[in-house]
Amino acid sequence: MSGAALLAITYFLVANGSKPRLFLIGSGPEGGLPVDGEAMRQAMRKHADRQREATLHQLLVQSGVALALMSAVSVALGWLTAGRVLRPVRTMTEKARRISERNLHERLAVTGPADELKDLGDTFDSLLARLDSAFDAQKRFVANASHELRTPLTLQRALIEVALSNPAADARSLRAVCERVLAAGEQQERLIEALLTLARGQRGLERRRPTDLAPVVAEALRVANPEEAEGVRIERSLAPAWTSGDPRLVERLVTNLVDNALRHNVDAGTGATGWVRVSTGTQGGRPVLRVVNSGPTIPPDRVETLFQPFQRHESRPGGPDGLGLGLSIVAAVATAHGAEVTAVPGPEGGLDIAVAFPERGRPGVRGPRGAGSRTGAATGGPAPSRSARPRPPAP
Repeated sequence: MSGAALLAITYFLVANGSKPRLFLIGSGPEGGLPVDGEAMRQAMRKHADRQREATLHQLLVQSGVALALMSAVSVALGWLTAGRVLRPVRTMTEKARRISERNLHERLAVTGPADELKDLGDTFDSLLARLDSAFDAQKRFVANASHELRTPLTLQRALIEVALSNPAADARSLRAVCERVLAAGEQQERLIEALLTLARGQRGLERRRPTDLAPVVAEALRVANPEEAEGVRIERSLAPAWTSGDPRLVERLVTNLVDNALRHNVDAGTGATGWVRVSTGTQGGRPVLRVVNSGPTIPPDRVETLFQPFQRHESRPGGPDGLGLGLSIVAAVATAHGAEVTAVPGPEGGLDIAVAFPERGRPGVRGPRGAGSRTGAATGGPAPSRSARPRPPAP
């Protein structure tokens, strides 16, 4: 099409160019034109027009022939060039077909100049690396979850078998066994509930509502476990911090952070006073929740692993064991809300965790349903009671 357009333009310019000028050179009476000069001029003009038309026709025919030949040559060269250029694509396609979940460690490893095809191959290799990491994490998670779920069942079975094998067992001993079995069942329920919350957070948000972090934090501190808060000084600075998300997941995030800060603090038996500082507000227009606590010193290279499932750090001596899912749920809920979690070791031990939610202006002058001081008013739902509120232990 480009060649045809070029030939058409050339033909148009030649056809509409300046016409040739005719000059008659001769001598007549007194040096003028010959007597039949005008008739000769007309004859020569007609001859020039016919010659011009013949030239244009010849130009059109020869250009058409040249266009047809060059079109065939261009198609052949284009086919060869395209095959040579797309050869790496065929190679990548064949390698990609061989790669499955069983050999995600393989890579395309495209070689050659740094062009678009190599960028595509490198991007695909990066995708395979992320998938390989995700599959490995999933396998580890399934293995850890199976182990964590099997432990209470094994304990329950062992307690029941020991009680049944004792012919002298009385009502008192059987009651003690039942209480231990019930405690193991409660631990299993908490673990299953935490796993469901983790899966819900990783699935993403199904709804978004305006939520103020300040009353959510106030409610979480109000219903905190007194045993965990024993000997711990709680400092709060709660300013309005409006965001948008799932109120129940936001509440779980706040609850896990508060429980984690209270649970993994200094030992009250040592005489030292632990502390927890909780603050909400806005920084750079973004609502931010920050929880800082004292406690055991945590190496900086250990902080990131605490946000992985079933990763526990050293707790207070005598303190209850965690499930290892608290901070992983925090990370999943934050990711679902598009929030950024920053965690660094505290200057006096413990952790300094900040969660920056996406920016969202406060809706109108007042919050939803009057923006009351209770969680139910802030989230548009009923305020959770202490007994009904899910409280998965932090790691």
